[in-house]
Amino acid sequence: MTSRPAKGGGRWVSVGPERLGRWVDGFVERHGPPEVTVADGVVRLRGADGAVAECQVPFPPLTSAGGGPLARLITHARAERRIGVLLVRLGGHAAGIFQGDELVSSKVGSRLVHGRSAAGGWSQQRFARRRENQAGQAHDAAAEVALRVLGPHVAELEAVILGGDRRAVDALRPDRRLAAIFALETGPFLTVPDPRLVVLRDTPAQFRAVRIKVIDPE
Repeated sequence: MTSRPAKGGGRWVSVGPERLGRWVDGFVERHGPPEVTVADGVVRLRGADGAVAECQVPFPPLTSAGGGPLARLITHARAERRIGVLLVRLGGHAAGIFQGDELVSSKVGSRLVHGRSAAGGWSQQRFARRRENQAGQAHDAAAEVALRVLGPHVAELEAVILGGDRRAVDALRPDRRLAAIFALETGPFLTVPDPRLVVLRDTPAQFRAVRIKVIDPE
């Protein structure tokens, strides 16, 4: 479980699907029997002492049938889904397909893109053109990997999770060949380091977790 301050007050916690039931039990023990409501992709708990926990439904909408909202949320979060992941940073990229936590197909690659030059004059202009060409080649390579790994399986995927650097990902959006992949885009956007295989393998801990905004009683 991870925790960080929330904008406007409170804090965000991320709870793995296997631990969600225990986390809810702990909230009830600390704050009393909650009032539970569901709206706009959020299951909201208000404890007897005024504490609030707003659970963001992963892969909305909340579709699990049977039981109350909390039972449905736990069942929904634990579901084993087939998810595509595309991570892109300038010069590096990774694409994979997960069945639950298991990475069943993947491809990772990189392209050299030089950093910015502090030199001036013609030298700087030549370097800028060279860097622009390198960035374009890196984007093309990332798109090809996405098409190779995710493209043939779009119809099987429940969602596609994006991550890396937003500007690098956005540079791929105009590519019409990727339209079907981007059409499945679902949050959260994963801010990760260089997309190596070990980084890709670790992404389920982020995209399967339930994000909860906790506001303690005054």
